[in-house]
Amino acid sequence: MTGFAPLEIHITPGEHPTRDWFGMTVNIDTVISTVVAGAIVLLLGFLVRRALTRETADHVPTKLQIIWESVVGEVNKQVEDNLGKVHPFVAPLAISLFFFILIANWLELVPSEFGPGRLHALPAPTSDTNLTYAMAIFAVVSVWVFGIRTKGVKGYFSHFVQPYPVLLPLNVLEELVKPVTLALRLFGNIFSGTIMVALIGLFPAYILWAPDLIWKLFDMFIGLIQAFIFGLLTILYFASARPAEEGAH
Repeated sequence: MTGFAPLEIHITPGEHPTRDWFGMTVNIDTVISTVVAGAIVLLLGFLVRRALTRETADHVPTKLQIIWESVVGEVNKQVEDNLGKVHPFVAPLAISLFFFILIANWLELVPSEFGPGRLHALPAPTSDTNLTYAMAIFAVVSVWVFGIRTKGVKGYFSHFVQPYPVLLPLNVLEELVKPVTLALRLFGNIFSGTIMVALIGLFPAYILWAPDLIWKLFDMFIGLIQAFIFGLLTILYFASARPAEEGAH
């Protein structure tokens, strides 16, 4: 058949504009998106605090405050159910992770393409394993520190030989795999969304709006679920490291 040109798309997973700083290669787009997501979370926090001050006088909570308090209430409930109390470190950490990951996931939905190569100025930083590994390692190391501080060094490391000493290698492997699975679960779901956006771009312009709108709504839902799962798993990891009597009611 002549005159037929098959559709082609060039997807390059893991490619980022980079710069070399202090002997390290840094993904510039991931750094920018991470800073933007963090700044948005801080801004939301300051706005909610300002709204709380106004509520004291007006007794009328804002929509942003209601959303924020709903998330905080749900996270506190999960922490209390799993740790037996609202821990002053675990709850703020889980809340911060949830909001940061949610905003980071949703950045991909913001139109920010420019240039001849249609570069995305604000890609979801959670589609880069460098960020997801960093967050997962921070969360798991925090769990280890929490376990050692609450159980003591001997009490914490003794769980590696429970219920039988022969399970020591498997228990150690399970602990080391936690940050890997935590990071790759988030990365895989968000990165697949970027591939879907590229594939949807192959649709003709006159029908592009429909699949693009449907996918963006679905992508928002996936971003919300992944943020919740990351925060919930972090709470569960802390619960597994607490002393047995601490979680008793």
